[in-house]
Amino acid sequence: MALFVVHRYRGDEDNDLEDHSQVLLRQLKERVRARQQQKQQQDDHMPAESGPDNEMPDLDLEKEAKQKSKKRKQTEESPFIEGQRKRKKKLSTEGGEGVEEKNDDLSPRRNKTSGKESKTPQGRTDGGEGSEIKLASQLEHDGSAGEKEDGSEAGANEIHGEKEEMLKSPPDPKETPPPPNTIVLGDWVWKAAQKKKVEPLLPRWLAEPKLVQRRIKENVVPLQDVPVIHPKLRKKLQANGIESLFPVQAEVIPAILESGFLAGRGGYQPSDICVSAPTGSGKTLAFVIPVVQALLDRVVCRVRALAVLPTKELAQQVTKVFNIYTDGTGLKVVQLTGQKSFAKEQESLAEETLMGFRSLADIVVATPGRLVDHLQQSPQFSLKELRFLIIDEADRMIDNMHQDWLRQVVAAAHSAVEEGSSTPQLFRRAEQGPLTAARAGCPHVPLQKLLFSATLTRNPEKLQPLGLYRPRLFTPISSEEKATETTKKYALPEGLSQYYVPCNLRWKPLFLLHFLLRLKFSRVLCFTNSRDTSHRLFLLLRAFGGVNVAEFSSRLNPRQRKLTLKEFEQGKIQLLISTDATARGIDIGGVKCVISYDAPQFIRTYIHRVGRTARAGKAGLAFTMVLKQQERKFLKMLREAGLPELEQQLVKNTSLQPLLPQYEEALADLQKIMKEERAEKRS
Repeated sequence: MALFVVHRYRGDEDNDLEDHSQVLLRQLKERVRARQQQKQQQDDHMPAESGPDNEMPDLDLEKEAKQKSKKRKQTEESPFIEGQRKRKKKLSTEGGEGVEEKNDDLSPRRNKTSGKESKTPQGRTDGGEGSEIKLASQLEHDGSAGEKEDGSEAGANEIHGEKEEMLKSPPDPKETPPPPNTIVLGDWVWKAAQKKKVEPLLPRWLAEPKLVQRRIKENVVPLQDVPVIHPKLRKKLQANGIESLFPVQAEVIPAILESGFLAGRGGYQPSDICVSAPTGSGKTLAFVIPVVQALLDRVVCRVRALAVLPTKELAQQVTKVFNIYTDGTGLKVVQLTGQKSFAKEQESLAEETLMGFRSLADIVVATPGRLVDHLQQSPQFSLKELRFLIIDEADRMIDNMHQDWLRQVVAAAHSAVEEGSSTPQLFRRAEQGPLTAARAGCPHVPLQKLLFSATLTRNPEKLQPLGLYRPRLFTPISSEEKATETTKKYALPEGLSQYYVPCNLRWKPLFLLHFLLRLKFSRVLCFTNSRDTSHRLFLLLRAFGGVNVAEFSSRLNPRQRKLTLKEFEQGKIQLLISTDATARGIDIGGVKCVISYDAPQFIRTYIHRVGRTARAGKAGLAFTMVLKQQERKFLKMLREAGLPELEQQLVKNTSLQPLLPQYEEALADLQKIMKEERAEKRS
């Protein structure tokens, strides 16, 4: 195998060198071919005897060799060429590799990397080893060797044909040449390796989840088929018009109830539960029913269930459901979201007696920030007997660990000794671990985590801070899907129809008005990416007229938000413009259509937006307005998430023309209103 050394040169360009080398090699090839033809003709026409005429070709070759040798000496007289030769010799000596010139080792890759253009006339090469006379002799040697070996002209032509193909064929654009200033051993042969998709190595509980049917209508389970539900709660469910459970509820409720209160099945600590199910599939009821049933027989009031949610509106909704199913049971539910003063929330948690503080709450529903405030500033707020920790919208809670609330909750739950007392509690809490004789000797209250989300992450690194103990994952699957595909896809509501609307930025409000006025859409929930965009769109549509529109954002106080949602559910508001604050978990009844005025930037945002409609197995529409420059990225995002391809909904310009004059007037009014608002802020 030949050894090649890649030499360094200064001040010259690779492209020019490659052009000069190609010209030189082409000339040499033509000379060799002409010489072979001349020799062949002489062999055919001249007699075999030796004579003065037969020696003429040798004399011509000798004369030509002398001329080339003279040119070579003239080239060597250049100090620049001499300096290059010295550098080449030094580099080859340092690398410990000899330069071996062989015709079989010539390739376009070597010609590109083995030298640079010199300041000599065209048709010459740099250095002794790369000179014209050397290359010519090599080509001649290969040609004569081929004739001797094959005994015919075909052998020589075949060899020279291969050389010509090697010298003239351009490099494959897919090939990547070796980096400069490196040593290459042997011929440079590169083959594009096929990229193989690397499958993630997941823990067993993520790789093999418990599968739940995604289609709701075809897989509802009657209440009598779930005997683990307490008769009191069954009556309450029927009183609220619930005669059957959704597939997620029918699987998750028994899984939580089988853990018992002090220990799980067989005396072991109960496993943590993770549920990833589509929006509107009944996840809230899936944890409310088992938690309430587990606490029905409690004697002393203590905080034994804590539900943490990302927004105040979602916390209010969960509190409302808890109050429905704890009514008449003696269990007390307290909400910590900042809607009341801090002192009033402290009073609702506990009261002071002669024996110390007495808890007034069995179930606490809180947002992370307010929860941390009470853990740090409310000594009467104790989590030492906490049994259930419920994390709803778990993916968002994982991404936003506000004030490290989870670590503080776990620390407060595992403080087993009362302050100022040397006597341990009867049901002290032990750290998570395997069941041993020492642990079984004294009963303890386990802390079980219940995670729920429509877009629960499958990344073990993100789930690791939660400290899950032998978790079990419940995830949906359709009858036509394979079990191996469930961990790669997000779940969407069953009756959802999705479309995207190509549009331009200037006329985007006209597209929205077209849906409301021409297509007569009602109870439409419209999402924007910012609070300012939501407010400007609200003012523009109100100035246009003909649409009963309202906005829902942080500009409104909690009372105004609650009133706005109530009016929207009653059908008094046709269009509700909102930021993504309402996209998380809030169950707004009667939403028939969701329009994303601004295309979502993340797939989870899209999942939660369209999940506000088509809930509980009902039908719903979802439209996303996409600018031309956003279309490719948006569709790629959905495709990579494994979602079905969206249909394109085109709106003709002729449908928008009648709205244009009134739209221009509304824009003028919007400018005046914005100026007035800015003036009010300055004053």
